[in-house]
Amino acid sequence: MAILLVAAVVGALAISLRISALQNSALQNYLHQATTISLQVTTDPVLVAPKVVGTAFARPAYSFIGQATQVADRYRMRIPVRVIASTRSVAHLLPGQRITVFAKVLPSKERRVAALLIVAQQVTVESKASTFAHTLSVIRSGLRTASGSGDAGALIPGMVIGDVSKQSIEFKDEMRRSGLTHLVAVSGANFAIVSAFVLWAMQFIFRRKNFRILATALFLLAFIALVRPSPSVLRAAAMAAVLLYAHATRQGRDSLPALGFAITAVVFLDPFQARDPGFALSVLATAGLLLLAPKIRPQFLAPPIAALIFCAPVIVALSGYISPMSIVANVLVAPAVTPITIVGFIAALISPFSLQVAQALIFLIKPCAHWITVIAEWSSTFPVLTLATGTLGFLATILIVLLIYWGKRYVALALVVIILALAWFQRFPAGDWSIANCDVGQGDALVIHLQENRAIVIDVGSDPQIIDRCLHQLGIKEIPLLILTHSHADHVGGLAGLKKNRVVERTWYGNIAAGTKAHLDGIEIEVLWPPPHYGGDGNPNNSSIAAIFRSHDFTLFAAGDIEPPVQTQLESRIGRVDIYKVAHHGSRYQDAQLLRELSPSIALISVGAKNSYGHPAASTIAELTEIGAKVLRTDRDGAVAIHAELHRFTVQRSKRWLRFLYWN
Repeated sequence: MAILLVAAVVGALAISLRISALQNSALQNYLHQATTISLQVTTDPVLVAPKVVGTAFARPAYSFIGQATQVADRYRMRIPVRVIASTRSVAHLLPGQRITVFAKVLPSKERRVAALLIVAQQVTVESKASTFAHTLSVIRSGLRTASGSGDAGALIPGMVIGDVSKQSIEFKDEMRRSGLTHLVAVSGANFAIVSAFVLWAMQFIFRRKNFRILATALFLLAFIALVRPSPSVLRAAAMAAVLLYAHATRQGRDSLPALGFAITAVVFLDPFQARDPGFALSVLATAGLLLLAPKIRPQFLAPPIAALIFCAPVIVALSGYISPMSIVANVLVAPAVTPITIVGFIAALISPFSLQVAQALIFLIKPCAHWITVIAEWSSTFPVLTLATGTLGFLATILIVLLIYWGKRYVALALVVIILALAWFQRFPAGDWSIANCDVGQGDALVIHLQENRAIVIDVGSDPQIIDRCLHQLGIKEIPLLILTHSHADHVGGLAGLKKNRVVERTWYGNIAAGTKAHLDGIEIEVLWPPPHYGGDGNPNNSSIAAIFRSHDFTLFAAGDIEPPVQTQLESRIGRVDIYKVAHHGSRYQDAQLLRELSPSIALISVGAKNSYGHPAASTIAELTEIGAKVLRTDRDGAVAIHAELHRFTVQRSKRWLRFLYWN
């Protein structure tokens, strides 16, 4: 305990000094300005996941950390900065290289850096990489090449050296939802496996135990350099040292002082680790393996269960959900982890000398990698238990953990049963539904249920994972008609997610004009806008497909993003409707006369929480309320499902009065 208190005091003091230095650096004089900056690369450039900026996709960009050494040819320093560069020339930069950039300096939310540098122009490389850095890069590149294609090929470099550059966004999401992300990040488990293997191999070279330990330590230093000595890697090395000490001494609880020493050392060397959630998860997972794993039977289930239980409170506090299937997934993949790590590591070392031999070794472990990808895809399809991200979810979870640790397993089990029962009543959608408005953030995605697992879909949002998850939750497998109202990214960006394991029979997009009609399972569809050969008015929103849907149970008008000039032209052409999918996320650009003519019973607004556009506008909400509409908005209500029967409606919200937990 004394060691932990010392670590807390030292960490707090070090953080204060470090933050003060960052906030008072010369870079602060150039905030919101563009200037020339010299810096040294400290991390590998990583391709940033595509993002939607406004209504369009941002340019592909690379992110890395560097040490700023000179600003505007005036100030000399050594200050860490985050660099975002849209030029592909940075993709091959290696740690240690010196570069000069012309960048805009912006404040950064990342506390361990002084500023965010946005680079749009070509980067000037001032020095070549060192021989050592180049050698390590060749090894990393060789493993990437030898591992081959597909998700299995992308998995192996991640498990061996933490290189996730080949992994698709979809695969990363599957690994995250299945609770297997830790496999593709360099963790204490990686170091423990490699250390154990090297220590075992050294017995054939050195007879004295001290020599074997020294050789293993030197080998691990080279391994740290290979996987990059980032804060997370150094943290993992410290946690692995604790586990190896516990294993070597056959001690569990008595290894807690070693864990305390490791925490102190990590915080002292890098004070910002104290604010890093990954550090907390590493410590808790290690503590779970030391304290709880020996009590769990059967023993082969102990590691994943103990780690998950101890990490659960922090996971809930950070992500808001926990996947019960992650325990099963981790147990199923456990036998494949060690062979992939060891054989992949050997293949990486051999790849610079003989790529064929490396490929042969990878061939031996490829079935193991395939097995992990299959388990990840399978387990990611199960629902997760979503809890409040605030204090309530954290306290409830930590109470269960403490009850388990104190031996009150039956009390903990009863509490879990109560929680699961409450969650069942909070499931979404519960029962039959006719129309669903997916919560896709700042975007649109409306689903009209047909028979069985079929639906009409109007727009798909910007994120493929979110729309795929919503349609999976709704049980949709066939889409007889897909309507993409217009080309903005917040309406069409998620198309790949919609098409994942689903059949799309027909798509309306671009060339569809007013007067186009269709009839599907008792629902009549008529396009009201745009007119034939519509050239537009320079505003893509006003080129949106606006259509009305009529059945014996409901009438629905979906307006895309049309604004008043077009809305005015639709007056006296629609009449009253039951449900109105409000145009343009409820913006202030609404035609009051058209709203009065529509007089919907329910107004659906798809909008992202705390968006920067001010959607939905207070004036629009007031107008809808005045005409008697029940306003349902995704930023507050979450996804919405409506059961319609003879123009009577029952509404389900994914965010309900009891928001503590629900299945998702």
